[in-house]
Amino acid sequence: MISLPAPPRLRGLEILDDPGVTGDLMNRSMSDVARANALFGGRRAAIAELRPVLATMGRTGSMLDVGTGRGDIPAAARVVAKQLGVELWTIGFDMSLPLVAENRKSNDVVAQGDALRLPFQDRSVDVVIASQLLHHFQFDDAVVVVREMNRVAGRRAIISDLRRSVIAAAGIWMASFPLGFHPVSRRDGVVSVMRGFIPNELSKIVKAATGVVPEVRHHLGFRLTASWAPRS
Repeated sequence: MISLPAPPRLRGLEILDDPGVTGDLMNRSMSDVARANALFGGRRAAIAELRPVLATMGRTGSMLDVGTGRGDIPAAARVVAKQLGVELWTIGFDMSLPLVAENRKSNDVVAQGDALRLPFQDRSVDVVIASQLLHHFQFDDAVVVVREMNRVAGRRAIISDLRRSVIAAAGIWMASFPLGFHPVSRRDGVVSVMRGFIPNELSKIVKAATGVVPEVRHHLGFRLTASWAPRS
């Protein structure tokens, strides 16, 4: 099997990164993202990293989802936690006020704010996860986001994101038509993939932020995860 080298990481901006985007468009496009997560492995990759942590929590636990979007990851996490006998309390955190306002039911608590300055105390949440968030940041800001995740997490910090690939970018573009994705979702989906990571890049960010070398894993659907035990 021929493996194509990953192209250079794109520095372009996604339309949804614009703070002037309307709430309707934000919710419509993030609904497409949630569908893509379900169909192409984003949800599965995040849950695969969460499951072993949930199994060690006992009867109760807590999770902070940074960049929660429509809250599809916490909703799935609560289902898995219940199967394992854990009552999981989730906090959805996002910079977009429309997303926070319109998707309250996906989490127990929602909050709006900046991932660069998480308004939570040190070690105050068992698990902190960021799914498809980190690729929105360039290296220096990504390091700050990871440092904040590491500070707040008590048991585990998890990053789930896209693996950069021309094949993956072409795939999401072609799949977006029969799936009826909004044109903004289609365009941003391709940009997201090309802003994604390869394993050593993701590992380098976590190590720069925390001093820890994370466990980086490949998942189906061109997904990568990095997870680590938080360290002061």
